[in-house]
Amino acid sequence: MTASNSAPPHPSFAGRVALVAGASRGIGAVTARAFAQAGAAVVLAARNATDGPLPTPLADIDPEAFDLGIRVNIRGTFLGMKYQIPAMLRSGGGAIVNMASGAGLQGVANLAAYVAGKSGIVGLTKVAALDYADQGIRVNVVAPGPILTWHLEAAGEEAQRLAGMSTPMRRVGQAQEVADTVLWLCSDQSSFVTGVTIPIDGGQTAGTKPPQMYRQGQPMEQGGS
Repeated sequence: MTASNSAPPHPSFAGRVALVAGASRGIGAVTARAFAQAGAAVVLAARNATDGPLPTPLADIDPEAFDLGIRVNIRGTFLGMKYQIPAMLRSGGGAIVNMASGAGLQGVANLAAYVAGKSGIVGLTKVAALDYADQGIRVNVVAPGPILTWHLEAAGEEAQRLAGMSTPMRRVGQAQEVADTVLWLCSDQSSFVTGVTIPIDGGQTAGTKPPQMYRQGQPMEQGGS
């Protein structure tokens, strides 16, 4: 099966309500705008975002900073679902898309709290999906890789270049690409999809794509493949 590179139009969300956390900027803001353009009534929240210690080797992390990373990511996601799900049950069902990270699917050096928190979101999502799969509620999670948000913009061009080179596609992703996936997961087009984690990372979690290959026992040719 093949497909064109042009993005399909968003499914209609007319008559539906979308609650978007972290909607003040970045992926959340772009996702909120996409829901609104698709006809949804959008409720914006801007305090259930990620937080925790700066990149630090594990043994050097302050326990309170580690607890903050766990509390914001895991407890924050838990509380969001705890109060969203009863409202959904009363209204006949719905879809939840949690936000994790590629760092929740594989280890990243110096990011112990962040990796643990995002991994916990993946686990919570699976449990919630199973708990309510037969009650009209679907729960999935997206795991973005390097996405050009304000964090990466502020880091500068060299950081952006290196982030892009870390993916098999050799580029960073756009917030709109994450938003498109979220809308699909919330739409009837994904009505039989629940409990899954979708990486949006240009193939980063699929494995390793070296920039140049070599044959064992032979010198690598300069500029070869």
